[in-house]
Amino acid sequence: MSDSPAAPAAFGTAVEIASAVKAGERSALGVLEEHLGRIGAHESSVHAFNAVIEDEARSRAMEIDDAIASGAEVGALAGVPVAIKDNMCTRGVPTTCSSRILDGWKPPYDATVVTRLREAGAIVVGKTNLDEFAMGSSTENSAFGPTHNPWDLTRVPGGSSGGSAAAVAAGFSPISLGSDTGGSIRQPASLCGVVGVKPTYGAVSRYGLIAFGSSLDQIGPFTTDVHDAAVIMDTIGGHDPLDSTSATDGHGSLESVLSDGVDGLRVGLITEMTGGAIDGIAPDVLARVRAAAEALAAAGATVGEVSVPSSVYGLSAYYMVAPAEASSNLARFDGVRYGLRVDGSNTAAMHTATRTEGFGDEVKRRIMLGTYALSAGYRDAYYGSAQKVRTLIIEDFDRAYADFDVLLSPASPTTAFEMGAKTADPLAMYLNDVCTIPSNLSGQPAMSVPFGTGDDGLPIGVQVLAPLMGEPVMFRVAAALEAAQRLEDGESR
Repeated sequence: MSDSPAAPAAFGTAVEIASAVKAGERSALGVLEEHLGRIGAHESSVHAFNAVIEDEARSRAMEIDDAIASGAEVGALAGVPVAIKDNMCTRGVPTTCSSRILDGWKPPYDATVVTRLREAGAIVVGKTNLDEFAMGSSTENSAFGPTHNPWDLTRVPGGSSGGSAAAVAAGFSPISLGSDTGGSIRQPASLCGVVGVKPTYGAVSRYGLIAFGSSLDQIGPFTTDVHDAAVIMDTIGGHDPLDSTSATDGHGSLESVLSDGVDGLRVGLITEMTGGAIDGIAPDVLARVRAAAEALAAAGATVGEVSVPSSVYGLSAYYMVAPAEASSNLARFDGVRYGLRVDGSNTAAMHTATRTEGFGDEVKRRIMLGTYALSAGYRDAYYGSAQKVRTLIIEDFDRAYADFDVLLSPASPTTAFEMGAKTADPLAMYLNDVCTIPSNLSGQPAMSVPFGTGDDGLPIGVQVLAPLMGEPVMFRVAAALEAAQRLEDGESR
C-alpha cells in the first residue's frame, strides 16, 4: 500500500547482496548502513524488533570487508543482514521470548542456526518481536508491545513470528529466522507477503531455541523470494550432534533443484481446506489457491483433489499436545536460575509471585490448559486422545502422498486482520492456524509462497506441503508458483 513501509528486498535479495559484496561491488558495511537507515526510518511504526544491535553488526561488517580485501574466503551469505526471532539464543545479546520473565537475560552461547549463519558471513542486525514464548497468531501478545503489518499498519503481521516476517516485508533485512510450532512461520509469511518455510521436523537444529512444544517446534527462514529461502535452508540445515532430535539423513541441496520445474509432478488440493469442510476460509483466499493449482497445471503438473480427513481435528489435537508440552517446558522459569525474580515469604511464594508477574495472560492460559490435560485422571482422556488423533493425521497424510508428490492449501484462512479484532476471543485467534497445524503434528515440511492479493489488496500465501524430507520437490513447486506470479504481475501491468 502506498502509505505503508512495505518494501521487500529494498536493497536486493540475499543472493544479490552476497554476490555483490564478494565481488567488491558493494561493501558489507555499506549494505548494513542501508538497512540500519531503513530501520531507523520505519521501526518506530512497525516495531519488528525487540533489540537492534548496531555496534556489533558494524564490527562484524568491517571484519567481512577486511577479509574480502585480504583475499580470504567468506561464506555464501557474506554481508547479508539477518534478523533473529527473539526466542533463539544469541551470545551476549538479550533473548527474551518477548516475556517479562526473561527481560534482559543474555545467553552464554549461540543457537546452532545463529552459528551457521554467522559462519556463512551473515550479519545479525537484531532480535525480532514475537507473541510471548511463541504463543499467538498476531504478535499482539508480546510483553513489549505489538508488531504492525508493513503493508497496512492498522493490521496484524500474523504470529507468533510476526516481527521476523515484518522485518523482511519492511526491507529491514532481506532474510530472518522464525520458529513454527503450529504455523508461526507460514501464517505471518502469508499475511506479510513473504516466503516462509517450516522444514521437516529434525531437518534444522533446535539447539538454542527456547522450547514451546518440543515435538512440534521447528526453525525456518523468511525471505523475499524462493531462491533466498533455498540458500538459507542449505545453510542452516543438516545434522547437529547438539540436538538429539536432529535428523542424520538430509535432503541434499535445495538451491540446485529450483530450475527443475514441475513437469510430471502430481499436485493434490486438500479438499478439507478448499472445499468447505473447514469453516472460515475466505473466498478470495480460496480463489488464489485454485489459481495456483491452475498455474501448476499449465506448467506441466497433474492436479487433482485429495482428502486428508483427520486434518479437520488438527486444531483440537494441537491444543492438547502443545499446551501440555508448554506446561512442562515453561516450568523451568521459576525465578531461581535466571530472569525475573519476585521475592516472597518462602520459596513457593516466590515461585508463584514470579510466574504471576512474569507471564502474560495467553501464556498462563496455555500453561493451565496443559497442566490440566496432563493431570491424574485426565491424561488419557485428553493428552492421550490427542496423540491418537496425531497418529491418524500422520497416516492420512501418508495415504495422500502415495498418490501425490505435494499438496496445496491456504496458508492462512484470511488476509491480515485488524489490530485488536481477535484479542478478546482466544478461539477466534486459534482458528488462524487451522490450515498450518496439521503439518506440525505430522512433522512434515510446508511453506507459504506469496501468490497475489485478496480483495482488500493485502497479500495471500499459498501453502505447499510435502512428505518427510520432501523439501526438494516442495521447493520445485514453490519456484514454479513464484514464476507464475511474476508472470501474472507483469501481465497485469
